[in-house]
Amino acid sequence: MDQDIKRRHKAQEQHTIFDSLPGAGPQLAPRLLVAFGTVMDRYQSAADLQRYAGVAPVIEQSGKKSWTHWRYSCPKFLRQTFVEWAGQSVRFSFWANAYYRQQMAKGKPHNTVIRSLAFKWIRIAFTCWKTNTPYDESKYLEALKRRGSPLLEYALKS
Repeated sequence: MDQDIKRRHKAQEQHTIFDSLPGAGPQLAPRLLVAFGTVMDRYQSAADLQRYAGVAPVIEQSGKKSWTHWRYSCPKFLRQTFVEWAGQSVRFSFWANAYYRQQMAKGKPHNTVIRSLAFKWIRIAFTCWKTNTPYDESKYLEALKRRGSPLLEYALKS
């Protein structure tokens, strides 16, 4: 079955996009390709996919109180795919590693940081998918630099 999945994945035109994502590797790249699909108008925005996958936080309010939790009604395997990929990306992406360390230094729990990272990765992967462009870490780091991201300053200090 693994060989069949690999063959079918490589037969897809957009496989290079998902193969280029840090940490995706041979196990998660096919799952990510299936998550996005080949129908380009399936999702109008990254936020659509974030909500559908259950990665976007849900904010509830009652009176003066508000609380945040993750979406309970979603395809669990899809959410798991994005969360697992985000966890793996910390080992292979400079900025993802810096973001992880930055958030952990702020005292955030590991699972919260990984879900937040998955939220960010979906936006990036969505752009790559829509533009049919493989991910390029150096281009993303340059974009962070242009925007004056505090993440790069944190990464260079530590």
